[in-house]
Amino acid sequence: MRLGANLSLMFTEVPLLERFQAAADAGFKTVEIQFPYEESLDELIKAKQQAGVNICLINVPAADLMTGGEGLACVPGQEAEFEKALQQCLTYAQGLGVKKVNVLAGRCLHEGQDSVYMEVFKKNLTKAANVMQKHKILVTFEAVNLKDMPNFLIHNTEQMLNIMAELNHPNIKMQYDIYHMQIMDGNVDEVLKHYGDKIGHIQFADVPGRGEPLSGNLNFQRIFGAIEHSHYHGHVCAEYRPSEGNTQASLAWMKTLQSNYLSQYVEQD
Repeated sequence: MRLGANLSLMFTEVPLLERFQAAADAGFKTVEIQFPYEESLDELIKAKQQAGVNICLINVPAADLMTGGEGLACVPGQEAEFEKALQQCLTYAQGLGVKKVNVLAGRCLHEGQDSVYMEVFKKNLTKAANVMQKHKILVTFEAVNLKDMPNFLIHNTEQMLNIMAELNHPNIKMQYDIYHMQIMDGNVDEVLKHYGDKIGHIQFADVPGRGEPLSGNLNFQRIFGAIEHSHYHGHVCAEYRPSEGNTQASLAWMKTLQSNYLSQYVEQD
């Protein structure tokens, strides 16, 4: 297990290009970014190299999803736009040395059309997996809780497992977000323990509030222990909103948990 930081939610006290160095100064050797596309690829490469960090994951562009729309990957009639987004993601992933990309399913805002949207998503997910496999880039997809993102098409672990079983594609795995799945399913440590081999990427934040570990109710000592003893071997990325609005101040959890699990994770990559 290797620890990483999400630069879209953390270190937001400074512009994105400065967050690479801020994360490195805080002890992170690896970062992830939700959507890096507002910055030029050349500038991102420069910031990454100067900070000496790796980028483990980015999302495929998702159109209007983050502003309340349906998004892209599941929307009928938007297949050509999804393909353009996929190519843009591939360009950034190759330039930044990213080995995993995440496909956000999106929302269905038309009552009774979930099954139609799901079929579109599965086809687009398969297309993404085929394209990225040629470049040795893993494709993940995730479930998102319905409280924070109403009508999100995929919202629990069972759905993810069913999609994986149906598609049976060697280049598709789940992205397991501990925050979202604790809200929807609970028992996250049991899922991590039993399905680690089906998970391609892990993210975490505390519940409730999506703050840093120890700001809420989750037992992260137990959760990190479950990951350690699972068949998952990728990065585990902090994707939280600092509860006091200051990322550096929010990192006290790393020292608190360090003696049990985190010292080796922060130091290695």
